[in-house]
Amino acid sequence: MQSDASKLVKKHQQLTHSDNVKVTSHVQRQKDDWYLNTILIENCEIPFKYKRKKQYKSLKGARVNITYYPASETVAGMEFEIMKVVRIKVA
Repeated sequence: MQSDASKLVKKHQQLTHSDNVKVTSHVQRQKDDWYLNTILIENCEIPFKYKRKKQYKSLKGARVNITYYPASETVAGMEFEIMKVVRIKVA
């Protein structure tokens, strides 16, 4: 039986799945009705971003399974590479 993550990756070629990665930083901030979450993963300099309707416990120091795809974000006229999170679960 295939897991949900492997089904997603198989269906959408641009997705990447990583298992058991350690979160080094987790920031949540509120914007309108959403909480914008940014996490940093050990040995990776690119931020991973996702939104939630409710505030969540801090993932700092936790190990997570994460499914994401590369994207870019423009801030003050400068383009930054980010990873958009599709699915995240505590390992």
